[in-house]
Amino acid sequence: MVLPQFTSKLAKQTLADYFKVPKDVYPVGRLDEDSEGLLILTNDAQLNNRLLHPSFAHQREYWVQVEGNITQHGLAQLQAGVEISVNGKLYKTKKCTATLFDAEPQVPQRVPPIRFRKQIPAPWIKLILTEGKNRQVRKMTAKIGFPTLRLIRYRIEGITLNGMKPGEMIELSKASTYKKLFGQGKT
Repeated sequence: MVLPQFTSKLAKQTLADYFKVPKDVYPVGRLDEDSEGLLILTNDAQLNNRLLHPSFAHQREYWVQVEGNITQHGLAQLQAGVEISVNGKLYKTKKCTATLFDAEPQVPQRVPPIRFRKQIPAPWIKLILTEGKNRQVRKMTAKIGFPTLRLIRYRIEGITLNGMKPGEMIELSKASTYKKLFGQGKT
């Protein structure tokens, strides 16, 4: 696993071990060490603000493999919002979209693989959130009794992982980035 940052005081691999980018480029948002998926790197302070400030409430789509046969009731709980702990205080998550995949999504093998138990189902759900609290998805699925086994951020607004391989970087122009994220040119 790779820490989704460029520096670390820990003896772990970081983005700097894989990518050479200018020193003023940094990841926007965060993925915890056990999560996978889309990470936007930029040196655009305005873009950083638009993606991180809660008032902009942009969509983030996660593909989540959970432990146990998740029910429609569980999905409804996620959609309505659940209480989780944020910085030691109870917080009710905003309404979101939560759906069960009809078939397992085509995703790369995870290294190391998740724990697997033959007797316990491990279905995939799609969550679309408009907020991003620390470890929010993991806390939400645990709260309803279906812990997260694997978590992939698939999309941020109009930018997706579609067709990308793990460790691949695609460079987008500023205009293209703003158009994909916000449906407009840079403003």
